[in-house]
Amino acid sequence: MSNHQAADTNSIRMEESGLFITRTLNAPRELVYRVWTEAEHLEKWWGPTGMKLEVKQLDVRPGGNFLYRMSTPDGHEMWGKFVYREVTAPEKLVYVSSFSDAEGNTLRAPFSPVFPIEIVNSLTFTEQDGRTTFTLQGGPYQATAEEDAFYRSMFDSMKQGFTGTFDQLEAYLAKL
Repeated sequence: MSNHQAADTNSIRMEESGLFITRTLNAPRELVYRVWTEAEHLEKWWGPTGMKLEVKQLDVRPGGNFLYRMSTPDGHEMWGKFVYREVTAPEKLVYVSSFSDAEGNTLRAPFSPVFPIEIVNSLTFTEQDGRTTFTLQGGPYQATAEEDAFYRSMFDSMKQGFTGTFDQLEAYLAKL
């Protein structure tokens, strides 16, 4: 498959249900799943470009958490977490993401009082010819109409952030 064809399978868009991301990676599904579920891998690529990630807790099972700290070069930090709802290795992860404090208590986003408190995400992995396509669907969970509208208004920012994050994932996989 040429690079042009591979790029055609990569998209980020807003749908009725929320954010919808599809990306095809030049790596087998088992490896792609591992880099999403193992701390030593996540620390190398997850998060916005330019931020350092430190995994504080990772327990990939229904009810388990991924608690992490992101820090900028100038020392600003933010905490985030996933609470896993469904784990079907290596095919699917369903989790609720949110901002948090260092103890994992859910907090409002530091940048807005109306960003949804929680986002539910469904991540699936499929493999064809040694290449893996992941699809991430995410949207506000138990959000008010105002929170949902704000979430949708953040599309350009989310697109930029996720593009940078998944570019880092692609570069990381190329090194493995």
